[in-house]
Amino acid sequence: MSEIAEQAQEKAHEKAEQAEGLVRDQIDERSTQAGQRISDTAGDLRSVGEELRNQGKETPAKLADQAADRTERLGSYLTESDSDRLLSDLEDFGRRQPLAVLAGGLVVGLATARFLKASSRERYRRSQAGEPTRELATPAGTAPTAAPSTAPLGQPEPVAAGR
Repeated sequence: MSEIAEQAQEKAHEKAEQAEGLVRDQIDERSTQAGQRISDTAGDLRSVGEELRNQGKETPAKLADQAADRTERLGSYLTESDSDRLLSDLEDFGRRQPLAVLAGGLVVGLATARFLKASSRERYRRSQAGEPTRELATPAGTAPTAAPSTAPLGQPEPVAAGR
């Protein structure tokens, strides 16, 4: 029995290593893509700075150039860094600035809650307007066992005449 448990543990360990490798590959790929997009944005900011300079607006042009420099550094960092470096730097930042990480988590949580609330309002509005909602498909030739209720939650479903 011990041998079976040992084999199962070894298989689980192998699967965990495979999953970790996939996550690291995804982080590498996506950070490189994000870095390239951000570097493109830096080029756009430089163009804005040049246009402002041509219009004689030196102070806004300098601000655009500074933003372009910072954006370009971020793009280079993301493009050149591998997943180990990114995760290590993120952990270090979390240790140095725990309140910033907490605030970031709060912002993400609030944004997610607002998104969910807005999407539930839209689903409710559609159900009240009688618009079709996505339903589970049934196998060909069969009918659904029950029609979905159109009554709002907490209210009884209307009874059709003759029921």
